[in-house]
Amino acid sequence: RCCFRAKALFMSLPHVNDGGVLPEHVEKQRMSVEVGPDAPRYTQTVEYAGAYFSSGADNSFSIERFKRDFSIEIETLNEDELVFDMIGIDAAVANAFRRIMLSEVPTMAIEKVFVLNNTSMIEDEVLAHRLGLIPINVDASGFNEHTGEDDADEHNVIAFRLQVKCPRPDEPVAEAYENDEQLDQIEVPDGRVLSCHLQWIPQGDQDQVYPSIVPVHDDILIAKLRPGQEIALEAWCTKGIGKTHAKWSPVATASYRLMPELTIELPEHSSDPQEPLRAKVAVPVSVFDQPVAAGVNQACVARPRSCTMRRDCLREPGWAEQVKNSRIRDHFIFSVESTGVLAPEEIFQMSVKILMQKAADLSQLLRDAMLNQATKASKQTRTRSKRASR
Repeated sequence: RCCFRAKALFMSLPHVNDGGVLPEHVEKQRMSVEVGPDAPRYTQTVEYAGAYFSSGADNSFSIERFKRDFSIEIETLNEDELVFDMIGIDAAVANAFRRIMLSEVPTMAIEKVFVLNNTSMIEDEVLAHRLGLIPINVDASGFNEHTGEDDADEHNVIAFRLQVKCPRPDEPVAEAYENDEQLDQIEVPDGRVLSCHLQWIPQGDQDQVYPSIVPVHDDILIAKLRPGQEIALEAWCTKGIGKTHAKWSPVATASYRLMPELTIELPEHSSDPQEPLRAKVAVPVSVFDQPVAAGVNQACVARPRSCTMRRDCLREPGWAEQVKNSRIRDHFIFSVESTGVLAPEEIFQMSVKILMQKAADLSQLLRDAMLNQATKASKQTRTRSKRASR
């Protein structure tokens, strides 16, 4: 009965997200991370439902309120980069998206290298490592993972051949084609072995499913050869994730930062006309503007997104009391830069699906654990009943 009354009391309280419920300074601490001259303050998120009960406010979570407050706004989108705002979400969930994009979105990368001939200065191990870091332009969803027990076929392996030679100045051209094994050999007079020299070897019906499988960039330097040196090898691409090795990561970088929030607390009209100018000099990018109102310079925050939080303006004499730097706690600015294997928006969409699958798997594990616990308790009850009847 007491629990029922407490729950009913909580449901009757206004929620903190509705605004105007908490005192101004408490609301500021709840929604913002204060950035001081030396260190940030109020960095922890308050999750407890009854944290603001003494102020007459409810802090519980509800999926309906989350759907109402959550939003995504795209700022920049091109072939290689996606910048978007994710608003109304907790830092733990935002960081989960970042980690999944970095390490759990599957791609194809060179895993096995069979070196037939290498007379260059670069060692076989270093050459294999450089080949593995070349992004391959192919959708990994059409392939299966290749394990040690599986045979290599068109469903789990993509094969490439690299057969290049730097000819000697006095070497006849016909000498490079003495036998059939050297028909695919590519001559590089300048000695630069590039990613465009990788030749795709279709396996099975791969040439019917995929028009062409090539590296994302054709000008990646693999090695440099001296006259007379050559490289002959075969490389196998397999499916993997960045958690295993960084070469399978689909992003060059995936990061986020909190939305900057700058406020000028003292009166904006100043008797010193150089005061706003000092702030513009102190801030490394153009964050403040100085429109003129009634013939008086007036400092205003024009582009808070451009603020890098270097806090130089806080170190200017007198400006620490005027300019307040903070970050909005639930407003994240994501920056996703793709390696070219997948479009950046596809990488984020796949990270959402992976996180949803993780949540479904965790929910199923909890159901199984509760079911096993209930079954075990039922067996113990029956055993005790049989003992009591005897």
